[in-house]
Amino acid sequence: MSHRPASGLAAVSAALLAMSRHLEVGDVLKTIVTSARELLDAQYAALGVPDDHGGFAQFVVDGVSDEQWKAIGPLPRQHGILAAMLHQAKPERLADVRKDPRFGGWPEAHPDMSDFLGLPITDGDEIIGALFLANKMCPKPAGGCGFTAEDEELLSILAQHAAIALTNARLYERSRELTIAEERSRLAHELHDAVSQKLFSLRLTAQAAAALVDRDPTRAKGELQQVATLAAEAVDELRAAVVELRPAALDEDGLIATLRTQIQVLDRAHAARVTFGTSGVRALPAAQEEALLRVAQEALHNALRHSGAEHVDVTLTRRSTWTVLRITDDGTGFDPTAVRREGRHLGLVSMRHRAKSVGGRLTVVSEPGEGATIEMEVPGG
Repeated sequence: MSHRPASGLAAVSAALLAMSRHLEVGDVLKTIVTSARELLDAQYAALGVPDDHGGFAQFVVDGVSDEQWKAIGPLPRQHGILAAMLHQAKPERLADVRKDPRFGGWPEAHPDMSDFLGLPITDGDEIIGALFLANKMCPKPAGGCGFTAEDEELLSILAQHAAIALTNARLYERSRELTIAEERSRLAHELHDAVSQKLFSLRLTAQAAAALVDRDPTRAKGELQQVATLAAEAVDELRAAVVELRPAALDEDGLIATLRTQIQVLDRAHAARVTFGTSGVRALPAAQEEALLRVAQEALHNALRHSGAEHVDVTLTRRSTWTVLRITDDGTGFDPTAVRREGRHLGLVSMRHRAKSVGGRLTVVSEPGEGATIEMEVPGG
């Protein structure tokens, strides 16, 4: 590849950097497809991730409009050339895909394709996807393919890095699932405590009413009214448990709604008053919203479990070109320097790492007896 112009090498570098920049699987797939099409100057590109049932779990295209894609219809099955790449793990470079004996046709709305270059994306011995291009945007040799051996070599390099990027994205999403499961377990424990306290009070009040019903009916009536109140509160807590133990709704509801809901639950589950306010914040990239949510959860856990705070205030605001998350409590506080020296991190290391991973910064202000403030800033919003 030494004869490829510098601009071509720069394009390769840009494509590889773009792939490594994303953590969400969907974003990685789209970046791979777009990079491949632009890098090899093809009219169309696609990437299919197979499922275990002869179809595709995900299928991403580039060069096809949304209207065309809707008109094409259901995702393709694993047959013809696609099946060959997925099962034989070797490149396919064809002058005219329509003349290949394995070609099985395509839907009426499908764009017409001729020259074709495709190869599998592998992780070790496992084929995790098929990447292919069609219609090289250049003059074709008579009866030949517009895609060259050099194009095949370049796409092979891209596919190797795509495998790494896709595997990393899958590991990241798996890590997120485990983190969400852990958070749901912790939330379940907090809700269980809150409901248990309500039911215990309900039981004692009911017993008191039973003891008073013969000798002091008026007081017994008051106790029974309290039973009704406590029962209603317990029902509310159980409803919260049902709602909050659903899978985390960050992707569907966004950061503000998710934070507000979780803080309302924590306010009910703890003696401390927990409040939330926001202004001027717009939607952020998924990775930034994820990081902000996890830092908020960690800081809230510290404040509610360890600080003895009576009031914890959470705000999400816009400051110039930054989105700012701020968690302030009036608890016992701590010396951040001493915490580091004693090897007690209170989650500060992971919070700093999360902030840095999305281009943000974390500030911790606290001292013994003066409460604590955790502030995280990320660009945008």
